[in-house]
Amino acid sequence: MFEILILSIIQGVTEFIPVSSSSHLILISEYLNFEVKSLSIDVSLHIGSFIAILTYFHKEISNFVENKLLFLKIFISSIPVMIMGYILVKYNIIDELRNIKIIAFATLIFGALLYISDKYKLQNNIEHNFTFKSAIIIGVFQVLSLIPGVSRSGITITAARLLNFNRLDSAKISFLLSIPTLGAVSIFGVQEIINSPNIGFSILNIVTIFFSFIFSLITIKYFLKFVKNFSLKYFVIYRIFLGFVLIILAYL
Repeated sequence: MFEILILSIIQGVTEFIPVSSSSHLILISEYLNFEVKSLSIDVSLHIGSFIAILTYFHKEISNFVENKLLFLKIFISSIPVMIMGYILVKYNIIDELRNIKIIAFATLIFGALLYISDKYKLQNNIEHNFTFKSAIIIGVFQVLSLIPGVSRSGITITAARLLNFNRLDSAKISFLLSIPTLGAVSIFGVQEIINSPNIGFSILNIVTIFFSFIFSLITIKYFLKFVKNFSLKYFVIYRIFLGFVLIILAYL
């Protein structure tokens, strides 16, 4: 249960801030020798985050008729990462990317890019400036998040900032983009579990979903409050520190 709590905290917190949830889950599981390593637990962690984002943005989602153009843009923006993600999983390429050297350099490089994109006070917002063109550009950037260490939220916020969106709306765009992505991961994962005779859901999975949901919801709420008042440099500092530590570990 302790391992489930730790993994839920990592998933819930890092999924929505620009530090890469996948890299943290991989590193923590490997270096602490966690025994809980299964498809069903990984799927449960993502389901918890998916439910959290649906809960937080329930008003926008329930007002679908009013916001249908926005969600169409979000869906279109998510198509590139879904297609590439499917290809990487189908041909087992994704496992080749899960190594400490790739995570280390991705953490550093895309941390630096996040810093560059966040240097200026920009004023574009979702309501007036989130066009189909900007949605497609951010969607193409999001494909890079399939590399562990890049961070889905980090690269989408970076892309939005490079397109002159203000910090708060960049975060909102990133969160909204997580809805189809997390939904696809959850559905695909559940399908894999159903098709496998040796894997199933248990009480442990329900607990995992619950903890991941709680920590994800808290993170969404307070990260949006954070970006209203502060820059993203604190996350950049963390990424640079983590990247150098990982490089040292990788080459020792």
